[in-house]
Amino acid sequence: MSGPRPPGSQPLREVLARHGLRPRKALGQHFLLDPAICARIAACAGDLSGRHVLEVGPGPGGLTRALLATPLASLTAIELDPRAVAALGEIADPRLTVLQRDALGFDGAKALPAPRQVVANLPYNIGTPLLLGWLRQAGAWERLTLMFQQEVAERITAAPGTAAYGRLSVLCQWLCRCRVLMHLPPGAFFPPPAVHSAVVGLEPRPEQPSAPLLAAMERLTAAAFGQRRKMLRASLRPLGAAEALLAAAGIAGDRRGETLSVEEFATLARHLAERG
Repeated sequence: MSGPRPPGSQPLREVLARHGLRPRKALGQHFLLDPAICARIAACAGDLSGRHVLEVGPGPGGLTRALLATPLASLTAIELDPRAVAALGEIADPRLTVLQRDALGFDGAKALPAPRQVVANLPYNIGTPLLLGWLRQAGAWERLTLMFQQEVAERITAAPGTAAYGRLSVLCQWLCRCRVLMHLPPGAFFPPPAVHSAVVGLEPRPEQPSAPLLAAMERLTAAAFGQRRKMLRASLRPLGAAEALLAAAGIAGDRRGETLSVEEFATLARHLAERG
């Protein structure tokens, strides 16, 4: 007769019940409980040998367990919910560090040694702000493997001229190679969200922009997509001398931001940064 299962190996529904861990909408919680799905997501990150991995919003620890089944060097899990922190305490692995705090204020590039990656099923309510923060330090990360609601995944990977193409598309594709790695239906989560989800892989490009150039691109894309239907000569006016900026980049003023390629935005950003 087999004995009791060791802590950290029980089915996740038992863990949820033991810690009263009912998902809270205010925290954007939708838990992954299927070990096979969690293992597939961990595999999307590639070979994690010797990597220091950051996970945000681990909940009861489904993906956490899958990541610890790989040869990673360390796993730092950031969790705001004290009930989930207690549940994660059942996982006995010296490579795991659980921090109860708000992920938006956590500087993973400073806290984790290199080589470092992020692998996470992000809370829907803070997924995009977290991504923008990591993009601003993209050179510090080897790879980001992130679960988003499908709408956000489509925006990240959208092509120019499509409805989903916008500021997030330009910033992500300028700084990283981006592709959708996996689709998940609502039924893969507890509770099922109202939308489908997708895992996106972002690999930072070897050459990253300087801080002034990145700041210029952020200002440029905010202006270009602030009012999508405006022509660039009007939407870029708050940046000053919009016509001269467009002429220097060889871009017609009657075009709209959604028609520009990432390369054209990069050219505009360089001229804007040079202007100071």
